Amino acid sequence: VHLVESGGGLVQPGGSLRLSCAASGFTFSSYAMSWYRQAPGKERELVAGISGAGGSTNYADSVKGRFTISRDNAKNTVYLQMNTLIAEDTAVYYCYARRFNYIHWGQGTQVTVSS
Repeated sequence: VHLVESGGGLVQPGGSLRLSCAASGFTFSSYAMSWYRQAPGKERELVAGISGAGGSTNYADSVKGRFTISRDNAKNTVYLQMNTLIAEDTAVYYCYARRFNYIHWGQGTQVTVSS
């Protein structure tokens, strides 16, 4: 099982980034997918989640209206479009897959919002 995140980097406040998470080794469409993040000195927190078929999404209050989670089951990939980024969005972002008790994590990608 592999979850490989990409798309992180350094961006100025107000900018945008799109994270991708490419999955392999499991039946992707059967898993709910989420993005978590962890800032220095803070606990890991849920950012956004999406159901297996993509019909249901949820977001942390802090990112509602700015971030959009989506998935392409034909490409085994989940995305996180991040707009209007602020300094508080700086963190390592992790891809997470879950189906019942089966859980998989990616290795994370760094997002830094700074001028």
